[in-house]
Amino acid sequence: MSGKNVILFGPPGAGKGTQAAKLRDLLNVPHISTGEMFRYHMKNNTELGQTAKTYTDKGQLVPDAITIAMVKDRLSRDDINAGFLLDGFPRSVPQAEALDTILNATNVSINHVVNISIQDDEIRTRLAKRAAIEGRADDADPKVIQNRINTYKNQSEPCLGYYRPQGLVRDIDGIGSIDQVFDRIKKIFN
Repeated sequence: MSGKNVILFGPPGAGKGTQAAKLRDLLNVPHISTGEMFRYHMKNNTELGQTAKTYTDKGQLVPDAITIAMVKDRLSRDDINAGFLLDGFPRSVPQAEALDTILNATNVSINHVVNISIQDDEIRTRLAKRAAIEGRADDADPKVIQNRINTYKNQSEPCLGYYRPQGLVRDIDGIGSIDQVFDRIKKIFN
């Protein structure tokens, strides 16, 4: 199986969390989700959680310094020696550059950037459904959703431009059933 240091990419509602769980099992590597880390800290009302919440409540990204420090700490653990699946990081070009610095210090490199792509209308539909099913307040408000889409396009999408010249981006059509999308992702690793 080719390289197991993977970044999972895509707009809000692209199904990253769902696909990450399946990909984690396929690759047998830790799934490192910054969203889950932030939700854990917010739920437990830690200092990091309180800080993160002031940004996520408005649909904004948590500042790079906070996110980078959290990811750097996570990537320092031994369980990533066989590989890792990063989900929700990097979300900006400065974060991508910081990730390179963190990984270069240990002679590790990214093998694949799996980009699940869906259109804006599909994002809105999926987030509205997720709000109803999971009760995620950040998915319920159309203004917050639009802000998240704009934030993704302005801050996160340029990461793909950072990784494309390195030949790392694998574009995946995110429309279809969970299994159809996963079948497309699996082809990268076979």
